[in-house]
Amino acid sequence: MRIVVHGQQAFGKAVLEALLERDENVVGVFCAPDREGRPTDPLKELALEKGLPVHQPTSWKTDDALALMRSFDPDLCVMAYVTLLVPQRVLDVPRRGTFQYHPSLLPKHRGPSSINWPIIQGETRTGITIFWPDEALDEGPILLQKEVAIGPHDTLGSLYFNHLFPMGVDAMLEAVDLVRDGKAPRIAQDESQATYESWCRKADAEIDWSKPAAEVYNLIRGTDPQPGAWTVIGGTEAQIYDATPGDRTGAAGSILAVTEHGFEVAAADGSIVVKRVRPKGAKKMEAGEFAKESGLQEGTRLGA
Repeated sequence: MRIVVHGQQAFGKAVLEALLERDENVVGVFCAPDREGRPTDPLKELALEKGLPVHQPTSWKTDDALALMRSFDPDLCVMAYVTLLVPQRVLDVPRRGTFQYHPSLLPKHRGPSSINWPIIQGETRTGITIFWPDEALDEGPILLQKEVAIGPHDTLGSLYFNHLFPMGVDAMLEAVDLVRDGKAPRIAQDESQATYESWCRKADAEIDWSKPAAEVYNLIRGTDPQPGAWTVIGGTEAQIYDATPGDRTGAAGSILAVTEHGFEVAAADGSIVVKRVRPKGAKKMEAGEFAKESGLQEGTRLGA
């Protein structure tokens, strides 16, 4: 079965690596265009190392892009972490179709920040979906899904790297096997359950200390490490990382305690213990060290 891989970054590399380790017949690789000042895409590096042809179209909407896909005479296209929308006429070129990875339980959390939002919204389960994409965003029939619990202290980083990343690579291989054996289903997504969120950006990550402590905590861990929950401390923005729920109460946004290990901030009905911060324009540092250097004291109010 002639396979083309379309993806980028570490996940795309891991999928390609896994396919090659199984001696799958990968005939070509597509990845995002190079960006000035950025490191070479690891998927591209691996493909070149293995002597595979690599192409980096800036758009899939042209006749040239369609001809490019056809030139590989593919049986299957495996899409691993793709940010460009691909038109239907290109998706339909491979004889057995094109499937794609998405890190949520579709149709919930369609969109580009589908790992952040379940944590921010306090959900306890998420997962990955391998689906047959169409021209709409994260729509198309489902091939397979895998669920995973969101632990009470999971962050964006831990959930992705410890669970959704390795689970996703294994699921992509399972999907290849199902296609090869003619057993790959096409299960319609339940549109009544569909949700969509756009990028989780800086504006979404500002901490409102007047919210319940659970909501503040979910925001911090759901944006750790990107884009980073933030607040204003002494007139300067600072991102908050490695926080845990506390057991004190007080005026929302006020510092309740400062120790050598960090500081505790009051929310509406509880508190958050901050262990690491990143002041604007600086590197991450231990919250206790930051408190000492900045003269942070009990009673200081955080927020704009």
